[in-house]
Amino acid sequence: MIKIPSNERLIVALDVETVEKAQDLIEQLGDSISFYKIGMELVYAGGLDLVKTLSKEGKKVFLDLKLHDIPTTVERATARIADLGATFLTVHGFPQTMKAALLGKGKSNLNILAVTVMTSYDDKDLREAGYSCTVQELVRNRAAQALDAGIYGLILSPREVSDIRNVVGSKLELITPGIRPAGAEEGDQKRIMTPREAIKVGADRVVIGRPITAAVNPKVAAINILTEIEEAIS
Repeated sequence: MIKIPSNERLIVALDVETVEKAQDLIEQLGDSISFYKIGMELVYAGGLDLVKTLSKEGKKVFLDLKLHDIPTTVERATARIADLGATFLTVHGFPQTMKAALLGKGKSNLNILAVTVMTSYDDKDLREAGYSCTVQELVRNRAAQALDAGIYGLILSPREVSDIRNVVGSKLELITPGIRPAGAEEGDQKRIMTPREAIKVGADRVVIGRPITAAVNPKVAAINILTEIEEAIS
């Protein structure tokens, strides 16, 4: 894997309902943040044009769409997305879906990330969904399949990072949502860590939304987390 600049280890999630709110946050954060996540909520509010804008301004974009459909649809959708200038695109970690996305990206610079198990799920949630394995077992299985498929990286909770490093080594980037600074509310996340803890166990990047975007001063909150990350990797 390439060496990651410390300021690109933090991805700020623009999980807001309008492009205007996203642009206001981006303006507040200024040069302190170079990497943003745009998810379904913002995409459905017109956020795809923001992907292009941020890319042209030299920012990096993680497009979190979690694609999952029949292979032909995923391949064609990925091909369209590859034209936007995003750095990352998420798909669900099913073998057919991953392979289709890789075909769709072609020779573009888009990197495909496989979602293993959502960070709002625990073992009980998997049982209710019909799975007979634990979260840890399912993440391990999907990590091995992603490695075999040639995927760039994985989305997983920080709780699984250490174990999955034993499966993939340094061949895949491990990117973790479910990050909460000490004292922050857990919200709808179940498998969480602090930014420092996540980096210490081997996460390459952390994705953080509300602890920054809902802060009284988002820039100060972001800088504090960046400092915590830099201390963890030093």
